[in-house]
Amino acid sequence: MGESFVSPVYHVIRVPIEKIQANVYNPNCMASPEMKLLKKSIWEDGYTMPIVCYYLKKEDRYEIVDGFHRYLVMKNSEKIAKREENHLPVSVIDKPVSHRMASTVRHNRARGEHSIDLIVDIVRQLTEAGLSDSWIQKHIGMDNDELLRLKQISGLATLFAENDFSEAWTVDDII
Repeated sequence: MGESFVSPVYHVIRVPIEKIQANVYNPNCMASPEMKLLKKSIWEDGYTMPIVCYYLKKEDRYEIVDGFHRYLVMKNSEKIAKREENHLPVSVIDKPVSHRMASTVRHNRARGEHSIDLIVDIVRQLTEAGLSDSWIQKHIGMDNDELLRLKQISGLATLFAENDFSEAWTVDDII
């Protein structure tokens, strides 16, 4: 990304909602009061932020990277869907899936809370894909302790393959 980089938000497109789909890795959850507030905000102000998607060329569909709840509002509100003519504003990014996962987490973390179980699953998937702890930390915005805690929660020994551990001690060693 050099001087010629142009942020995707400058190329927002209007996409029919039936061409948009959720991803399987979004760790973000929204409580009912916040969801009602989002719906009210969209009804009162319209869509002020595009949904961030990746274009799936073979399927001619858009997979959500960020904006799942804005998408859900339209799916669940006939009056909003009608007003918006069943279209959502979409900003398209073109990144491999590991970078899209990291982008989803960054977007969510910048705004609020997300599901620990799903973030653990993302860390597992990224680790199993061969990405290093330092890559995960850098791209998801975690420090070493946080990443270690998430790996411990998962209980999967394979997530610790990159770590060096000392030999276990025995009672005989200290007597």
